[in-house]
This record gives sequence, structure tokens and C-alpha cells, in this order.
Amino acid sequence: MFHKITTYCTLLCSSFVFSQNASSTELTSENQKKHLSTEKKKLSASRTSEKITLDGIMDESVWQSAEIAKDFIMHNPDNGKPLAHEKRTEVRVLYDNDAIYVGAMMYDDEPQKIMREITQRDDDGSTDFFGVSVNGYNDGQQEFRFLVTAAGVQWDANANSTTGEDTSWDAIWESNVKVTDQGWCAEIKLPYSALRFSKDKDKIWGIQFFRQLRRYRQLYTWNYVDNNKGSFEQQSGILEGIKDINTPTRLFFFPYASVYENSNKINGSKTELKLGMDIKYGISDAFTLDAILVPDFGQTAFDNQILNLGPFEQQLNENRPFFTEGTDLFNKGNLFYSRRIGGRPSLRGGKVNQIKGEDEIIESKYPERINLLNAIKISGRTKQGLGIGFLNAITEKASITMLDTVTQQRRKQIVEPLSNYNIITLDQRFNKNSSVTFINTNVTRNGEFRDANVSALVFDLNTKKNTYNLSGDFKYSKVNEFRDDPNKEGVNTSLSFGETSGKVRFSVTGNYVTKKFDNNDLGINFQTNFLGTYGNINYRILKPNSILNSFNTNMNVNAQFENTTGKLQAGNINFNFNATSKDNDGFGGGLFLRPRKVFDFYMPQTEGRYVRLPEYYETWLYFSSNYNKKFALDFNPWVGTTSELNRYSYGFDLSPRYRFSNKISMVLGYNYYKEANTIGLYDNSSDIIFEKRHVTTSTLSLRSKIAINNKMTININSRYYWSYVESKDFKKLQDDGSLSYTNYSDLGSQDFSSWNLDCSYSWWIAPGSQLNILYRNNSANFNGGLSRIDKDFSRNFNGLWDDNLSHTFSVSLRYFLDFNRVKNWI
Repeated sequence: MFHKITTYCTLLCSSFVFSQNASSTELTSENQKKHLSTEKKKLSASRTSEKITLDGIMDESVWQSAEIAKDFIMHNPDNGKPLAHEKRTEVRVLYDNDAIYVGAMMYDDEPQKIMREITQRDDDGSTDFFGVSVNGYNDGQQEFRFLVTAAGVQWDANANSTTGEDTSWDAIWESNVKVTDQGWCAEIKLPYSALRFSKDKDKIWGIQFFRQLRRYRQLYTWNYVDNNKGSFEQQSGILEGIKDINTPTRLFFFPYASVYENSNKINGSKTELKLGMDIKYGISDAFTLDAILVPDFGQTAFDNQILNLGPFEQQLNENRPFFTEGTDLFNKGNLFYSRRIGGRPSLRGGKVNQIKGEDEIIESKYPERINLLNAIKISGRTKQGLGIGFLNAITEKASITMLDTVTQQRRKQIVEPLSNYNIITLDQRFNKNSSVTFINTNVTRNGEFRDANVSALVFDLNTKKNTYNLSGDFKYSKVNEFRDDPNKEGVNTSLSFGETSGKVRFSVTGNYVTKKFDNNDLGINFQTNFLGTYGNINYRILKPNSILNSFNTNMNVNAQFENTTGKLQAGNINFNFNATSKDNDGFGGGLFLRPRKVFDFYMPQTEGRYVRLPEYYETWLYFSSNYNKKFALDFNPWVGTTSELNRYSYGFDLSPRYRFSNKISMVLGYNYYKEANTIGLYDNSSDIIFEKRHVTTSTLSLRSKIAINNKMTININSRYYWSYVESKDFKKLQDDGSLSYTNYSDLGSQDFSSWNLDCSYSWWIAPGSQLNILYRNNSANFNGGLSRIDKDFSRNFNGLWDDNLSHTFSVSLRYFLDFNRVKNWI
């Protein structure tokens, strides 16, 4: 979790004010430890009737009379170390009937060195920042984080000790910054509608202030956060003094209008207009309802398609905001894969053949995805720590046209009926660091189609001092299959114990999954029918030394045994280390060992069959230079080999980046991957035939950003992907998992390439309101059954710019309306 905080929120601020006595400016480690073991810091907010102008200048008189939060302490890398007086930070808090106001002065004796890269919202980039975390219940469980960079860019998230930060969560708040010859100043206005708090007359909130000094890669907090004790949320300070305020009506409307122009050479042009609205309503102080009516996901990021040669589906990222924002409760137990909602039809593949007549063919285009009609989610947490989540989504009916080639008659065949997707979560937290959760997912399809229900009990228990952890789960699935296919029930359970503090930490885990466990209607699961054991031990330094800012090394082992045969299907040993130099360059490496043959029960894609895999050994390195520099480089080479002659693999990732200025930057990425003499399933229609082959994959990407100001950015992202398979030989799978000679012959080489380009202009025209203009083109080519591969790069790349190239131009306006303002207009 702290890695996440470091990456996105990179905490925390400067200034520890000492006595004028020079001998007291440095604390011995023992005195420092004693000094930091005091009670939580407290700050009193001051009520104001004076209007606060958010201009980054705290020139209103009420600021000067407010109590000051100071004496910030380093969180990372040298946890507990105070900062020099010339880098001190002073924070004040005001409030009125509508909001709280946070004013912070970040002193800096070298203001010309303050880093101020302008980025998109929710991207801190290479910049200094100041932030505040607010917990309206002061229960050490969930808090809302708001930060603003020295360039004026906003970032926000909600966070808890079990799932970490959810940076997809967005609130409506205001801020401004100003750089001066003394450092820089930030003013923040947090409306009460953006927070959650109790109805008590006298409010006592948990609060934490944090600051990043980017050029040093140092993070500071107001209240000391011990990186070897508990979570960040449990070590906040106290905010007092807020009285007699009422929670406002939290009703927000987000109407939108979008225009799309789609075209390609085959289908011509098509213009589409979409109108709709999202609604967010605060049911109570603790619970919020989100609803999407007539959803529009046309401007979400493209999927990175690959040539998938394995037995498992490709897992895709979720790019739809509704399914990424505030979904931490629904992700408990790892039962929720949101791409199932609006994904492919449930009736596909072999099941289509069950309903197809002897002389029938599919005449119409088979739908790639099902349209989402609407969705709602309700989530929140009571003062007693009970989190409740409810999500419901409905997708529309989809059909294909079947043609009887003899009678020439056509009929409609439903491949996905009107379907309902539902999740209910009850998550009880206690002792500020532990939780027990019940979650149920349900998919109901009309008629004879497949229905599914999965329930899970999940627990995460920590000792009072956060030194040991016991966690586990029990999951039960029940699937009513299509028509007369046999129904199935299954279990997936695990138990883990570990030490979670100190320089040396460990964990041991056991996992058991039955053959018929299936949560793939609303989740994603690849392997079943096994017993797994896992062990991990690691060592880390807690403070920088004379050579390194950070260092950790880790060893883990795992073994999986197939339940039916008892055969070993996985047996790995992994060593790795990661470190950061005094110049903030990251580097590391590792060694992966599979010292015994294992049996793969998934690659044959046939019940009861398996293929034997040889011993495997892999080593890798990585280097990541300090992103503070204008030019930075990431490099990750690796190589692997097996006990079989000439069967090996190698590859590398190379990613140089350059920041031309605070407004313009570019990141180039190149990935190369080569497998020689590997094997893969080719045909299992009668005999199970494996192919011996070479696989070569290259991916080239370019991400560039042009920031006009902290409200407007232009982003250009492109990706070119090329993967090809050179067929060398065919083998027949034997009953013992070995491969033997066969006279089977075919043209097995394959070639797949794809291209995507997104060029977007984004303008935050007002808080919560955004105008987006997007141009996109994409293309993909697949060729199978080839006798040879044409390896000419220019012909492959140019082949994507033919009739397959599709173009999309769209303009979308999304506007934020607060009910409290709207009713005043009315």
C-alpha cells in the first residue's frame, strides 16, 4: 500500500522547527524515536465569515489568526527524519457553512528549483505537491485524499487500509497555487458534499497533511507515519473545532452530449448522436447512489489486442469510469471482473452448434459485445464500520440471423437474452485494521440460458500492533447451465498467515480449488482442480544507508498439485531484489527456477489430458533512471532456457522518455519477445496435435503530452503490435503427457498485427465539467494457415493502412450540476 501512496500521492511535507540552540538541531536515533512516540497531533479549525478567494495567496486576515500545523516529518525515504527549517511547511484550516478551506505555505530557499510539470488530472508527474487526507469519522478506516501540484493540477482518491488507494474516484473541489520567492502556496476548498462525516454537533475528524519535495524524492507528513507500524490511515492527526455544520443535499447531475463520426472504406460513414446523464445522490451521510442512464463509453481507451496462443482468454483492462470509480467494496474476494458486463454473448462457440440446424449457417455478423442499458451502484460505510455495496446492471438482448441453405428460410436466434448482473457486499471492519466480508455475485439470464451465483466469505485479521496477519476466504459457486447441460457446483478456499512488520517478513499460504468451481460469469478464473502451497520470505532496509535509499530482497516458492491425479502442475522458486540508489535510480533483478518437470492440464483443452513441460530457468534485470531528469530510461532484459535442446526464450523492454519542458513530454516504448522451439496446441478435433514453433512478438508505442495549461491538455497515444508464429513441426500428444512423431501435416504459420492511434484534446471548462475532442483510427490484420511468414516490416505496417483502417472523430461535453446551485437558479 505504501508503494501505491508513494507512486501517486507521494506523501508529505517539510518542517521541523527546532530550538535556536545549534546542538538541538540534530536528534540522536534514540531521542528521535522517543520524540516521535508522542500522542497524535491536534489542530483546531477556525470559523470564518470572510469570503475566501482561491488565488493561491493567503491574504485574507482570517488566515493569519488561524492555528498553524507545522513540524512535518519525513515518511520516505528516511522515515522519521525532520526537515531543515528553510524547507518548513505551515498549514491552516478554516471552515464556514459550505466547506473547509486549507491554506498551506511550502517554504523553499531555492524556489527556482521547485518542479512544476503540468500533467492531466490525477497524474502528479514530476512535480512538487501538497495534499490533505480527511477522515470524517476518525476511525482509521477510510479517508478522502486531495492534493494539488505546484503546477496547479488536482489529484484525488479515496483510500482504506485493506485495498489501498482508489485513484479513479473523483470529487468536485477547488484549488489554486502560487509560486513566490519564499516557496509556493496552495489554497484548497473542500465542499462538505465531497466529504463524509457524522452528524455529531462537535466534529472530530482524522486529518493528515503531506508534501512532496520532488527534486529530492522526499515525502513528508504532518503527523508522523511509522512505516513499520500499521497503515497510513491509522496514523493521521486530529482536526477539532468544526461545529454546527450540516451535511448538504448530495445530489449531482452529469448530463452529456456526444457526436460520433465513424468511417472506413468498406462500410462508409456513419454519424451518431448520444445524449444521456449520470446521477450521483447521497442517500445519507454514509451512502451514495451512482446511476448511468443511456451510457456512453465511446471515448474510453482502446484495448491492447494480442495474438493469444494460450488456453486462457485475454484479460482486458477496464476503461469505463462507472466500473472503476469507487468499486473497492465490489472487488473483495476477487470475484468481480467488470468486463463481463457488456462483454461477449454467453451463447458462442460449441453452444451455437447445439441450436444450429443441420443445414443452417450464421448469416449475420456475430456480435462482439452486448450493449449496456443502465446500471446503478450504492456504496458506503456506517459509523460502526459496516460497509455495504450494491451493484446492478442490465444488458440488452442480442440476436443473430440463421439461414437454412436448403429452404432459404431465415430465423432469428437469441445469443444473449436480457440479462441482469448483481453484486452485494457486506464488509465489517473492526479494530481499525481488520475486516470480515460477505460478497455475492449473481447473473440471471432469461429463459433457458445459463445463470450463475457465487458467494464468498473473506477475512483479513491483523494483530493490534500490526505485526501479524491471518487472512483467507471460502468461495462457493453454483451454475445452472444452458438447456440440459449438467449444472455444477464448486469451492475455492485459501488460508494465509504472515508477519507484516520488521526487516524480515514472511508468509505461508494454502489454496484448494475443486474441479467445478466457476465464477466466470461475473468474474475471471483460469485454473481449477488443484491444491496449492506457497511460501514467501523477504528482507528490507527500513532507513537509507550510505549507498542506497531503499533495498529489499525476496524469495518465494510455490507448488500446485492436480487434484485428480496428484501430479505436479507448478513448482517454482523465485529470487528477486529491488533497490534505489542515492541518485534515485531504481534497479533490480531476479532468478526464476522450475527445477522439475510439471504437467500442464490446460494446454490440451481436453478433459483429463495433460502435456509434460520441461524444467525451466529464467533470469532478468531492470534499470529505471530517475524521472526527475529530463531524459530517463527504463530497460528490462531477460532470458530463459529449458532442459530441452534449443528450446529457449529471450526479450527486453526498452522505454526512453524525455521531458522537453513542463508542458511537453514524450515516452517511447519498445518490447521484443522471442520463443524458440516452444510448443502449443494446434488441433484437438480428433487426435490432440501439438505444434512446435517459433513465436516472435514486437510492440512499439508512443505516448506524448502537450499541456496548454493545467486545465487543457493534448494527448497522442499510439501502439503498433506484430506477432507471428513460424510452424516447425507437429507432434501427437500421448496419454502420459509426452509428444511423439506424427505424419500430420498442415500450414500452421500465423501472422497478426494491429494499430491504434488516439489523439485527444481535453479541457476542464469548470469544476467537474469537461470537453473532450477525440480522433481515433485503428486496424488489425490476421493471416493463418501460411506456408511462410513475410518478415518485411514496411509491408506489414503498410498493410494495416488499407481497407481495414477505421476512423472515429467525436466531440463530447459532460457538465456538472449541483442540486444546491440548481435550486437557487430555479
